Amino acid sequence: MSTQKLSTLVVHAGQYPDLQTGAVNVPLYLSSTFELTGIGTDKGWDYSRAGNPTRDRLEEALAALEGGTSGHAFASGMAAIYALVATLKAGDHLICSHNVYGGTTRLFNQIIQHYGIEIQYVDTGNLAAVEAAIKPNTRLIHIETPTNPLMVLTDISAICKIAHARGVEVSVDNTFMSPVLQSPIALGADIVMHSTTKFLNGHSDGLGGALIGTTPEHKERFWLVQKAAGGILSPFECYLVLRGIKTLAVRMKAHEENGRAVAEFLATQSKVKRLAYPGLESHPQHELAVRQQKGFGSMLSFDLGTREAAGRFLGAIKLFLCAESLGGVESLASHSATTTHFALTEDERQSVGITQGLVRLSCGIEDKDDLVADLEQALAAV
Repeated sequence: MSTQKLSTLVVHAGQYPDLQTGAVNVPLYLSSTFELTGIGTDKGWDYSRAGNPTRDRLEEALAALEGGTSGHAFASGMAAIYALVATLKAGDHLICSHNVYGGTTRLFNQIIQHYGIEIQYVDTGNLAAVEAAIKPNTRLIHIETPTNPLMVLTDISAICKIAHARGVEVSVDNTFMSPVLQSPIALGADIVMHSTTKFLNGHSDGLGGALIGTTPEHKERFWLVQKAAGGILSPFECYLVLRGIKTLAVRMKAHEENGRAVAEFLATQSKVKRLAYPGLESHPQHELAVRQQKGFGSMLSFDLGTREAAGRFLGAIKLFLCAESLGGVESLASHSATTTHFALTEDERQSVGITQGLVRLSCGIEDKDDLVADLEQALAAV
């Protein structure tokens, strides 16, 4: 593991000058195939599904940033989660945080469980519940912390101690925090997952996903899924993520500053019925956030009470854009019940706290005073 600080790693990890030309930027290798040097021999690459020089650089950077031993880039965040569970087999048991991103739930419930894999949703904030849920056939605990969009935290270190004592691996979706603000592997996690579409890319111009492993077995099995299933990240989008990573540290500082300012403003507004931002002392897991994270990020959610109120707010915002996704330089607002968690039934949404009045914000890197002013005028329309 590198001893360099994160702000140095984001600029240089995997992004050293090209050995042949000296190019400072990682070259974009668009070739789908590579000349072989003989029967069964090559110069390191043969076919881009199995490996590509641009993708190699990104994967090297991802492993360095998360402190893992291997990185693996996929076509989307969901493709990365699919690869995570694709190595499980019929009869295996998977424990998952109970209020994760709706797309994860859709994948697990509508596809993965049909393969004979048993999936159990548990409040991973309740350590006793997690320990009680582990069975002899449990192979993996997948946690999302903070969760999307309710910002519920899980104690990574404590979960890993419980899991490892029973021979179970732990994977952590670190999308909301990024490697700048949270280091799951340093806290004991075996695997880290990202939607690179979000903060790692940072510019809302490319889909992507990643897994970072910590063992030779992870490297072998995730590469096998890449090659066999083919859901790999294209060279061009690898290039875009590498471009985004270079400014990740400075962007996250701006995101964080804006997230705090917006949360502090919303905490004073009577029209806000419920506010979720771990950086506020009023958040029930604030102390865990201070201990586990290196900052609080720019993601938050709040409840305006009704679908009509949320609609009025989202129709009135001007600087914030009403759009899905998160982690870009521009600020976004979305209605979780009809976007991230649309695949769930209304009863399922209610059971995890996704109400019709819930709005999720992704604070970009604009001026914080302008963001607060936009929210203030939009709330006046509610």
